[in-house]
Amino acid sequence: MPKGNRSRELRIARHKRLRRRVAGTAERPRLSVFRSLKNISAQIIDDTQSHTLASASSLDKDLQANGTKRTKTEWSKAVGASIARKAAEKGISQVVFDRGGYRYHGRVKSLAEAAREEGLII
Repeated sequence: MPKGNRSRELRIARHKRLRRRVAGTAERPRLSVFRSLKNISAQIIDDTQSHTLASASSLDKDLQANGTKRTKTEWSKAVGASIARKAAEKGISQVVFDRGGYRYHGRVKSLAEAAREEGLII
């Protein structure tokens, strides 16, 4: 079995284990992170209604408009700041962090820290 397939399966298993404990509510929705090899995205989700309240991605036009070259970690910081601003516009100040089965390290950590710096309570 190729290594890529196995590592994806293990990540999904970790995410399922994590999701047993982490659930978003209307008062404290879930901040979900997805990381691919090139991009990163985040969503704020109310699990009681199965509704996405806000989303941000490194592929968003408003983040791409700057046109400067960035590292993947810098993109993560930009996405974290963007999702925190969108949450503030919707009146969301607290979230539960769902790291998506990824380690809290590198790009995932920089996204969370940037969101905290913008005022989002995780």
